[in-house]
Amino acid sequence: MFRQLHSPAAHRAKRWRWLRRAALAMLCAFFFSLLSFQVRCAGVRKEVLRLHVIAHSDSDADQAAKLAVRDAILAEGADLFGGSVNAANAEAALEPRKEALETCARRVLRERGLRYDVTIVVGEEYFNTRSYDGVTLPAGRYHAVRVILGEGSGQNWWCVMFPPLCLPAAERKQPAVSLDAVLTRGQLRVVQSNPKFEVRFKIVELIEGFWARLRQG
Repeated sequence: MFRQLHSPAAHRAKRWRWLRRAALAMLCAFFFSLLSFQVRCAGVRKEVLRLHVIAHSDSDADQAAKLAVRDAILAEGADLFGGSVNAANAEAALEPRKEALETCARRVLRERGLRYDVTIVVGEEYFNTRSYDGVTLPAGRYHAVRVILGEGSGQNWWCVMFPPLCLPAAERKQPAVSLDAVLTRGQLRVVQSNPKFEVRFKIVELIEGFWARLRQG
């Protein structure tokens, strides 16, 4: 009996049982870590308002026009982009100013000999994981202000509209609202993470992308 309990086969079986338990414990720990990460990502998406300027195409002329429109829009709506508009009030705050901002953008395009139109849309949109100015936003649906140039088929420029990261501090009409004043400590850890070394960003992107495709039918 003693030999049977301490045989090589018994040792191997005991080692495999221990490895399976350790693997299960690690899997459970990762699952709960991912769940916590997903909850923090949802909090980030709820608080952040994004600004996107989407080019007509990827041609050099259209990409240059995109940046010129960006500068004009930020200057024209400095009071809006300086921290007074957040995710909760974006639609109500932008609606009275949409026409003036679109007119400003069209003027920039016409000066460059470009005849396509400009449309500003405020609402919820799905975005993949993106990093901007040291801030990483996880994938998912965000409140966003989108300035669509022409067909909107080109690469876009984007920034965080609230908390206000689009304008330099000198151009803001009021004191800046900082990230740590809006986000919790856990949410700050999310946006300050490097997506290249944080595998949970990719998993969240796969999950959120799946739900986005389901919404689209």
